[in-house]
Amino acid sequence: MKRIILLLAVLAPLWASTMAAPLVANVAATNRVLMIEPSSMPIAGGRATLTIGALRRTNGIYWGSYELTVAPYFFKNEKGRLAINVSDESLARVTQGKGVVVTGTSTTSGPGGPARHIDATATPSGNDRGRLKLWFMAGDRKMVFEPAYNFGGNAADAVPAQTAERNGATQSMHHVPVSHREALDAAEKRPRSP
Repeated sequence: MKRIILLLAVLAPLWASTMAAPLVANVAATNRVLMIEPSSMPIAGGRATLTIGALRRTNGIYWGSYELTVAPYFFKNEKGRLAINVSDESLARVTQGKGVVVTGTSTTSGPGGPARHIDATATPSGNDRGRLKLWFMAGDRKMVFEPAYNFGGNAADAVPAQTAERNGATQSMHHVPVSHREALDAAEKRPRSP
């Protein structure tokens, strides 16, 4: 009996550190910023480009802004908010290099802006990067984009290295919103292109 107690006393710290490691890794993974590269697809007589800002995770949802530019049909351009549901289990699978299917919603800015259902498949090429296949319906047309993604630092201290071209001048993002509400408010306050 004393040998069993001694063995348990020796193994307890090892077991505790083994059990704590996945928890620490999972907590760190849930706080990382999701960066999605711009992506384009051909359309009749032109090209549609989807640009998604830095996405921060709150309560299992990655929040941020998006911009869809349709050339040469500028009147079909739109901006709005994006919310992608990524459960803790799905995030853990992605960081382990396993593919996942997620869903979300985009809401176009402005009064009465339409909301769209979004489907996406993440295919990791490592624990912090990979490719997305993202699709949604715009009218009766299925829009499919296949951007690369990567996870950045923690949402609380990450500063995206993105710049946006606006009217020939480059603007850098200096303040990074911490909460999804602050991110949505900041997106609505940004100057808009004419």
